[in-house]
Amino acid sequence: MTDTLARDALHTVRLRLNGTSRGAPCETRTLLSDFIRDSLGATGTHVGCEHGVCGACTVQLDGVAVRSCMTLAVQAEGRELATVEGLCDADGPMSDLQDAFKRHHALQCGFCTAGILMSCDDYLRRKPDPSEAEVRDMLSGHLCRCTGYTPIVRAVLETAAQRRSRALSSVPSFPEA
Repeated sequence: MTDTLARDALHTVRLRLNGTSRGAPCETRTLLSDFIRDSLGATGTHVGCEHGVCGACTVQLDGVAVRSCMTLAVQAEGRELATVEGLCDADGPMSDLQDAFKRHHALQCGFCTAGILMSCDDYLRRKPDPSEAEVRDMLSGHLCRCTGYTPIVRAVLETAAQRRSRALSSVPSFPEA
């Protein structure tokens, strides 16, 4: 009886969701994916296989892409959690990555898209100049039944090129001595 009570006890998990402090009670066994959707109301995170295979539930924990169906909500205590809703402001324009996905028709049914976007966002921060093969390798952790991946790869490569171009244009030039 004591073990059952301890296991089912509620804990308030406090974290920063897309830059905003949030908290909600949950059982210690609650998956982060369920906590995000049911307790925090961020329904952009989709739940697919619930085994960490499909990637639909991918979010970022402290800036690193993780499968929220394989993570307990209590593991997010005090951490920064980013979901697809945080890629742009609710009333603002889409992020450059989201815009590239739209331009290249890199989403169709859209079920996998949120998780793929979160992985790609993390990946491009760590690897700003990926090759096509590297992008395809990164995407191998996601299942998409609609796009055939080619438009997704094009969108990621375009975004990387645009970000590099913007970074180069923002570097001040110095006159020759």
